[in-house]
Amino acid sequence: MINIILFGKPGAGKGTQAEFLKKHYGFFHISTGDVFRYNIKNNTELGLLAKSFMDQGDLVPDEVTINMLKAEVEKQPNAQGFIFDGFPRTTAQSKALDLFLEEKNMAISATIALEANDETLIQRLLKRGQDSGRIDDQDEEKIRNRFDEYNSKTAPLIAYYQAQGKFHTIDGIGEIAEITKRIQNVIDSL
Repeated sequence: MINIILFGKPGAGKGTQAEFLKKHYGFFHISTGDVFRYNIKNNTELGLLAKSFMDQGDLVPDEVTINMLKAEVEKQPNAQGFIFDGFPRTTAQSKALDLFLEEKNMAISATIALEANDETLIQRLLKRGQDSGRIDDQDEEKIRNRFDEYNSKTAPLIAYYQAQGKFHTIDGIGEIAEITKRIQNVIDSL
């Protein structure tokens, strides 16, 4: 079983690439953002809690995110592998994920980071905000706040996964098919 973490700032293309990878490899895609948005749309307790953080451009607390992720993995006992998109975002989440997967006799195979410069990502997010109506993608200040959160809380994950030999960087700029091929090259080499 291959389990992949797609890593990168908001707007880096994690969700787009996950769709191609799940079709190609038969992985199950878990996007914390999609799960949160589903819960928000349906006004669940988790959704309302997540919305209060997301509307401010903040990350949802670890405990809420981890419990949600566990539930998603448990729903897919026959999965060929998982793509984790938007999780983990902190070292504490990474350690919790490793422990949970170990209990299931699984492990993370690779962390693949989609790299792109901030200005390109801001333009992508503002366009996505116009097209989707997502509040968190319509305000440049909130977007920059999300980048600051990413840099301060998520950047330490690079060292965590590098120490395990599981960190790979991919150029996230270019045609979608080109980026997909770069990611497939990493996965095929595992």
